[in-house]
Amino acid sequence: MECKKVLVVDDQYGIRILVKEVFSKYPLQVLQAANGMQALEIVQSDRPDLILLDMKMPGMDGLEILRRLKKMDETLKVIMMTAYGELDMVEKATHLGALAHFTKPFDIEDLCNEVIRQLAS
Repeated sequence: MECKKVLVVDDQYGIRILVKEVFSKYPLQVLQAANGMQALEIVQSDRPDLILLDMKMPGMDGLEILRRLKKMDETLKVIMMTAYGELDMVEKATHLGALAHFTKPFDIEDLCNEVIRQLAS
């Protein structure tokens, strides 16, 4: 597998670092964004192969970011992360084209496996 880029969008620094650490054993470049505006800028400049997107963030929420990402490129692969049982938001995200979702605290190995699976497809 050639080096793929994964963008982690989460306002929690700890989550971004955890994901980066876990993915360090794979040939992946992990990009990080703390908010929606940063995420949109990174997507334009770096074209990540997959985006891990938190649902709840200050400012622009995950659904709004997902909408804007899909306007930019509807082939973008996005996996949602949520801390709550927000089934209506998860449904909307799926409708907007999210491939999967993980509820925090998630099993980091499960998340890892799903990211690798999506990057390989």
